[in-house]
Amino acid sequence: MLRFALRRILMAVPTLLIMAVSVFVLIRLIPGDPASLMLGDLADPASLADLQKRLGLDQSLPVQFFIWFGNVLHGDLGNSITSGQPVLPLVFDRFWISARIVLVAVFIASLIAVPAGVIAAWRQNSALDLALVGSATVLLSIPTFWLGLLLLLFFGLKLEWLPVVGYVSFRDNPTAALLYIIMPVMTLFLHEMGVLIRMARASTLEVLRLDYITHARAKGLSESAVLWRHAFKNAFGPTWTLIGLVLGNLLGGIAVVETVFTIPGLGRLLVDSIFARDYPVIQGCLLFVAFVYVVVNLIVDLLYPVFDPRVTAE
Repeated sequence: MLRFALRRILMAVPTLLIMAVSVFVLIRLIPGDPASLMLGDLADPASLADLQKRLGLDQSLPVQFFIWFGNVLHGDLGNSITSGQPVLPLVFDRFWISARIVLVAVFIASLIAVPAGVIAAWRQNSALDLALVGSATVLLSIPTFWLGLLLLLFFGLKLEWLPVVGYVSFRDNPTAALLYIIMPVMTLFLHEMGVLIRMARASTLEVLRLDYITHARAKGLSESAVLWRHAFKNAFGPTWTLIGLVLGNLLGGIAVVETVFTIPGLGRLLVDSIFARDYPVIQGCLLFVAFVYVVVNLIVDLLYPVFDPRVTAE
């Protein structure tokens, strides 16, 4: 198991390095000069040249990258142009807001979708199967921003059960904070349920066709025992991988939902920074999201042998 873990960790290192280079290059391709943005259009050339020198913008791109990457390794992502705050604490504060919503949404989606997909495969071509697959297809087809607006219109404006937009910290008022995140969580878990139901169904159908399932039935085991004791544990592996991908994708792509519900999370920070052309914050957000995505998938890889007995961690 230790060799397997070390091998996976070593494979993640070049991925992180490629992501760092990609983020650096993408930011440098954005039109405009960060120093000019910080000083304004009326800045004199001497002040502009001095700031460019202090920021290292007068160096060649390779030199700029190694200076920036060295600072990143020391936990220094720079300071925000608009607020002057250090980028890393700012990203961390916003990340925990997004992570709370995403983790709850993925947990609820997995809790409902995985058993639903297994049951759909067990009752293949029945009315229940068609209903579950149809519902999954519909949920998967609706864009998250549209689904969020529908929930906001129905539960927030029409029924007035939930607050429409905004956010309250759990430290200030846990009850109000819970009410404010219900609709964002609903939007995410309803959308992701579609893909998880389809994956759980497909992997379970594949396992149910194997010879050992026929042998288990020939031994006289009940259908529930065959399904949950034998089929499920072998069918869950691919679904577990997809759950990891969904989790990473949502942490990186929650900006739309946070914008709809005005949640001050990491995605909203990235959107606001793009409009403000706050290059250090944009760079920090992109790098942090890439890092989280790689780490989440690394954890999924390390836990895969636990959930799929057919895979050995050697």
